[in-house]
Amino acid sequence: MAEAFHYPPELFSLLVDTIPLLCRSKQSVVLFLRGAGVAPEDLEEAERSLKADRNSINKFEIVRNVLTKVNARGDNGLRARREILKRVVEFESFETCWESDQYKAKGLVASIREAVNKKDSFTRMKQERDTERDERAAKQQAERTTAAEKRAKIEDVRQRLSALFGMDDKPQERGKLLEVVLNDLFRVYGIHVREDFRRKDPDTAVVVEQIDGVIELNGQIHLVEMKWLNAPVGISEFSPHLSRLFMRANAHGIFIATNGYAASVMSECRIALSQKTLFLCSLQEFVMLLQRHADLVELLRKKSQSVIVDKNPFLEILS
Repeated sequence: MAEAFHYPPELFSLLVDTIPLLCRSKQSVVLFLRGAGVAPEDLEEAERSLKADRNSINKFEIVRNVLTKVNARGDNGLRARREILKRVVEFESFETCWESDQYKAKGLVASIREAVNKKDSFTRMKQERDTERDERAAKQQAERTTAAEKRAKIEDVRQRLSALFGMDDKPQERGKLLEVVLNDLFRVYGIHVREDFRRKDPDTAVVVEQIDGVIELNGQIHLVEMKWLNAPVGISEFSPHLSRLFMRANAHGIFIATNGYAASVMSECRIALSQKTLFLCSLQEFVMLLQRHADLVELLRKKSQSVIVDKNPFLEILS
């Protein structure tokens, strides 16, 4: 049922015309209204008139007088207004009305039900629209918040990566930090990461294999190796990573280097493509990606497609 704060004029008039027909006597009208929770002070004037001279006021005047007071109460009269309307809409004992009033009472109650149902329909539609609008606004706000948080995390990674270029005097520390920074970069873009993976001998607990990172891309597991070297990556640095891939049936590989790759590595990589999916990256690609706020997932997909379709292990994407 519509929970209007005030009876609108058309509904007010219908109630004034209807309630007197539902009650046989003037006192019954007062009891009807009192039973609906109307405040005693709103009934006082009508009761005083009835007590002084029952013929001084009729049933319709009583209802109009009391409903005017109830309607003027604002929030304080809301409960009574709701209950009055509820009692009229749910009224079914028309045999208690005067016989001459029964058909008219039924028609008026039906009109009120129709008005209330129509109001309820519009109210429900409005509530649904409001709910949809609020949900849409909340979703947009959540998306903006998520995007802002992602931008902040990307900026943090960019600054940390830039700082590594000033650590020429600490190559080992820089190499370790590079793993952390790039793994954080993968994580920001929602790429599943298992960083700094170590495989130990089950008998001696000695580390027999260490992988800088493990990610999932296009539903495939990729072993990631990162090298910060002052010269191009050579076979001696590249071969361990290639061996790890061949030790795992369905593993793909990604190699990230700061100063490119030797021709021998490029040749070895192309040969391995007949059995393994492996692509090469430059650190510069990640630096440029962060500067232009590009999509890391899309960059890695393009490089993966290039190695599979074009047999090109090193498609460098800088713009």
